[in-house]
Amino acid sequence: MVNLALYHPQIPQNTGTLLRLGSCLGIFIDLIRPFGFIYEDKRLRRAGMDYILTASHTIHNSFGNFCAFYEKRRLVALDVGENSTPYHSFEYLLGDILVIGSEHYGFLAQDLEKMMHRVKIPMLPRRRSLNMAVAASIVVGEAMRQLKLF
Repeated sequence: MVNLALYHPQIPQNTGTLLRLGSCLGIFIDLIRPFGFIYEDKRLRRAGMDYILTASHTIHNSFGNFCAFYEKRRLVALDVGENSTPYHSFEYLLGDILVIGSEHYGFLAQDLEKMMHRVKIPMLPRRRSLNMAVAASIVVGEAMRQLKLF
């Protein structure tokens, strides 16, 4: 299986949506503090609906704690940088952790350096970004397709 990690999520609706995705597809979700909202936020519950109760997930108090917990697993950042591989050209492995950055600032530079690999979703020129939940869903779908997980 693959995990999906949300690095410093800022928008509760995105987090709720991705917890719902995890519940529906059997993907473990890692949430990495700090958050830009209170975890009990009603907007998180509204987006995640009752699926949050069935979503397999954990909360890490920091990126350092997250890295220590998964020290033997491959971290794959979803990053828009020039050095990133198009997500559909990357070879995913069982056990990969797909890490999506904060909606507001992506990754702190020192944390991005700790990622073993970086993938991106190619977009048309002059487009800045996709919604976090949409981007994560696209990449998770490709990883699951390659690994024949559905």
